[in-house]
Amino acid sequence: MRIVRFQREPTDPPSWGWVKEDRIGVIEESPFEPFRRQEALLLMDKVRLLAPVTPGKIVCVGWNYLVHADELNAEVPKVPLLFLKPPSSVIGPGQAIRLPPQSNQVEHEGELVVIIGRQGRWVSPDESTQLILGYSIANDVTARDLQRSDDQWTRAKGFDTFCPLGPWIETELDTSDTLVKCSVNGQLRQMASTRDMIFPVRELIAFISSIMTLEPGDIILTGTPAGVGKLNPGDEVTVEIEGIGSLTNPVREDAHSK
Repeated sequence: MRIVRFQREPTDPPSWGWVKEDRIGVIEESPFEPFRRQEALLLMDKVRLLAPVTPGKIVCVGWNYLVHADELNAEVPKVPLLFLKPPSSVIGPGQAIRLPPQSNQVEHEGELVVIIGRQGRWVSPDESTQLILGYSIANDVTARDLQRSDDQWTRAKGFDTFCPLGPWIETELDTSDTLVKCSVNGQLRQMASTRDMIFPVRELIAFISSIMTLEPGDIILTGTPAGVGKLNPGDEVTVEIEGIGSLTNPVREDAHSK
């Protein structure tokens, strides 16, 4: 099942829904608790899709594809390399990535996202799937020049609009061999399978839950393949994941850049 957050009108509060072909049915309550589905009657092109979740935590994994670590001349991690992005960095499908004046090298990083549906702490890899509500797509937008200059990655990863997320939550996905692609202006830049991950999804959840309690609505960005590249004003970047769909965002200068 595909779960969305949407608005019918710009002034409406966000609603939960489920997708059937090109239509949406309202979900009563929320998908993080028992819910009822209404009939899918709303045409998808008549509503605005929002980021499919408002996360409490955004836990990210760095250098989780061997070739990506190589392209950045990074040592392959022996345990998952974790960092956090602020919830204020989240935007939805079609919203603009804003290039901040502090950076001259903002880059895309297409990633598979895990959406946590149940609270968990100290779960084993075998138990990890019990915590998963589903999967989505993210772009871990990164100010690469700031990442290189700072000892910590908070500034490079944390600007507003630096976490495009969507278009929905897919509750059924085999992540053992799923294709991840990223294109800019229709030109392919990144492509790899999740089978190339150094640490697969089950191990990531187990490792993260040994450090912090995972809560419903938290998300995990599982790392990006090789091929990251610069974004310029006027670009359009699309991240596509097999079995989920695609997430497209335009790129604009931040208003303060002028």
